[in-house]
Amino acid sequence: MSIQQKLIKNQRRIGLTGGIASGKSTIANYIKNYKGIPILDADEYSKELIKPTSNSYKKILEYFGHQIVDNYSSEKEINRQLLKKIIFNDSIHRKWIQNLLHPLIKEKMIEKCNQFGKNKILLLVIPLLFEAKFTDLCSEIWLVSCPREIQKKRLMKRDNIENNEAEKIINLQFNFEDKSKLSNVILDNSKDQKLWIKTIQKLL
Repeated sequence: MSIQQKLIKNQRRIGLTGGIASGKSTIANYIKNYKGIPILDADEYSKELIKPTSNSYKKILEYFGHQIVDNYSSEKEINRQLLKKIIFNDSIHRKWIQNLLHPLIKEKMIEKCNQFGKNKILLLVIPLLFEAKFTDLCSEIWLVSCPREIQKKRLMKRDNIENNEAEKIINLQFNFEDKSKLSNVILDNSKDQKLWIKTIQKLL
């Protein structure tokens, strides 16, 4: 069965994506408050999939070892910051975790789309929408635009990392030009929020 056959017809599923630290969460929260549109967040589902209660938790520990367990967690939760650092610095480890989690995240999003079957519009926030090949979940794609330098400064501040590490993380994602060719709408989040607010109000 194809992805389209699994999804409810005539449902507007907006895929919101953009580079890391480009401002996707800010825009998603605005859309939620502006129109009350349900948000399906791929990052949240990813966090659920590495919890000790998840079936994928054991597989992750078997692969990476108990070094990634948070010593301060009574439930032996995975240290997400350490895991993130490992996969950003090793393409083999990164590919392994993506192969494990991306199909599970996709199935979860399909399930959630159908749970919200009565909603005419859904917002799917998917940071790696193109990289993980999630485009078939969306009826349209909105791409957040943000200058690289602003993006890098936000990332360094948010994750408390150095310039070279921020550069490395940004370089792992598809470049903006390639993404823009595959997107229906560009939301400019470079400086003035009024720019993207005006665009969203026209489209919703």
